[in-house]
Amino acid sequence: GVTGLLLQARDRADGTGLGRVGFTASKKIGNAVLRNRAKRRLRALAREVLLPQAHPGWDYVLVARPTETVTRAYADLQADVVEALRSVHRSRT
Repeated sequence: GVTGLLLQARDRADGTGLGRVGFTASKKIGNAVLRNRAKRRLRALAREVLLPQAHPGWDYVLVARPTETVTRAYADLQADVVEALRSVHRSRT
């Protein structure tokens, strides 16, 4: 499964507009410095990987995972997002 982060997705069912993205990094991630680092990485992943492949009319939430989101190699996180997106849209279409 995907290890570096969790991707939640929901079809807004209006079929319009671009995909929207949110980010979550709870206190389980660690102190503010670690949470901010996790969110910076999630925002970069959304920009580079998620949004170009996002389905119109869908909402996505990237959820940081304790330790993994901050420590995992960035290239691995990119692969995690691609796999999570594939999994989300495969199960619903």
